[in-house]
Amino acid sequence: SVPAGTFIMGSLCYEYGHREDETEHPVTLTESFWLGSTPVTQAQYEALMGSNPARFKGADFPVETVSWDEAMAFCRKLTEREQAAGRLPAGYVFTLPTEAQREYACRAGTSGRYAGELDAIAWHSGNSDEQAHAVAQKQPNAWGLYDMQGNIWEWCRDWYGGYPIGAVTDPTG
Repeated sequence: SVPAGTFIMGSLCYEYGHREDETEHPVTLTESFWLGSTPVTQAQYEALMGSNPARFKGADFPVETVSWDEAMAFCRKLTEREQAAGRLPAGYVFTLPTEAQREYACRAGTSGRYAGELDAIAWHSGNSDEQAHAVAQKQPNAWGLYDMQGNIWEWCRDWYGGYPIGAVTDPTG
């Protein structure tokens, strides 16, 4: 469970890997939400979807090379399975996080560039040999979430666009 809260989303445009349209601005998320403690593994994906499209193979590796539509199809199928088994409360669905939810969960209450010492928490261009690695091999962030920075790119539920100027509440884009 990730608690509701307020944080500064975005970054200074000169920071590595960030663009000019990622303007720093206050974001308030008014409701808590659930997030998996690791990216979806290939074993999880294959067990539900019947295939494994990943390039870097390994049961405990994150599934990558899926489209946004395929990621959403996984979420829908997981929702159907868990509802049918009676393990998902009424009104709940599995889905991708919004960009704001993902960045908030990634930061885990911190305000720095990273939620810890980078080599300790993330596979990145300087230590990954340009390939994915098994999930949860680095330290989790303060909220117990692994691989929130680095390892693979992850999809978000909302669309791509420039960040707003000024404070926003529960943004979806």
